[in-house]
Amino acid sequence: MEEATFISASDPRLSWQGAVSLERTDEWVRPWRIELDHKGLFHNALIERGGHPAGVRIAFASDTRRLAGRIVPCPGTAFTELLVDGEVFGAYKIGDGDCFAFEDLPAGMKRLELWLPQLGEFRLCGLEVSPGATVERIEDDRPKWLVYGSSITQARGAQYPTRTWAGTAAMAMNCNHWNLGYAGECHLDPMVWRMMRDMAADYLTIKVGINIYSGPSRSVRTFAPAIIGMVLTIREKHPDVPFAVCSPIYSEGKEDKPNAVGLTLRQMREEVQAAVEALRTHGDKHLHYVDGPQLLGPDEGHLLADGTHPTVEGYVTIGKRFAEKVGPILAGDKV
Repeated sequence: MEEATFISASDPRLSWQGAVSLERTDEWVRPWRIELDHKGLFHNALIERGGHPAGVRIAFASDTRRLAGRIVPCPGTAFTELLVDGEVFGAYKIGDGDCFAFEDLPAGMKRLELWLPQLGEFRLCGLEVSPGATVERIEDDRPKWLVYGSSITQARGAQYPTRTWAGTAAMAMNCNHWNLGYAGECHLDPMVWRMMRDMAADYLTIKVGINIYSGPSRSVRTFAPAIIGMVLTIREKHPDVPFAVCSPIYSEGKEDKPNAVGLTLRQMREEVQAAVEALRTHGDKHLHYVDGPQLLGPDEGHLLADGTHPTVEGYVTIGKRFAEKVGPILAGDKV
């Protein structure tokens, strides 16, 4: 039997969609969701979360009937998923293993997208395809969507990588998305503002509030100004890109309970909306406010696993609603 064809993780035919930067050694490639060149300027906890490959996809075209991968074991890593021509083909639970495999792929040339786990570290040594299979680089011409948020956006509790709310929405909107959700670390860090400013984007979304409530890292004096500062910084290079600013979804026990600096979740939504309205008054007509409870509201506590984080069904619900309610606004606002 012929041996499988080995494709190095550094092979230029592999496109690492969703990665902000790549760490390369002679043995493996690791995707990051922060800029490695400026790694020392990010907060340590944000660096750790930025090393989780939420939303990162390895894409290429091939006529292979089998796709396997060799990885550096990382305990706790969850599922990877394979999409064939945009449709989910299957999922593989990596666990503590050093490999994964998808068998009996459809015949002929096809677009393959390997979605990486949304939590844990991931270091790819290489891929294996059928003996003699053709492998070609493909470019993604779908609109590029940057999504900044918290653990709800990183979505460690989602069942599979495609079922984070951002992944669900991106597939429904036919977007090429960059998931910049950092569990526990969505505190409107200026380094994230600068990073998003310098990345290519066709659509922009920030979903802010819950980490700042729990932190608490911003007060009523600094919360809205930080949102304004983030938007204005990103606007330096994306002046007319459709931009959605989302306030927190419903969260049990936090709606009217002041946090350590006196903010309630209900008040935070008012602050987010006021920041967006102030920016629109000053000329930003491509900025849009999204009320969080429209994505998951007070009548849907059963879609929260712990009062804050969505259930498996909750993540998918948020993604579908974003695609239905916000997707058309972003697409219709495209310059």
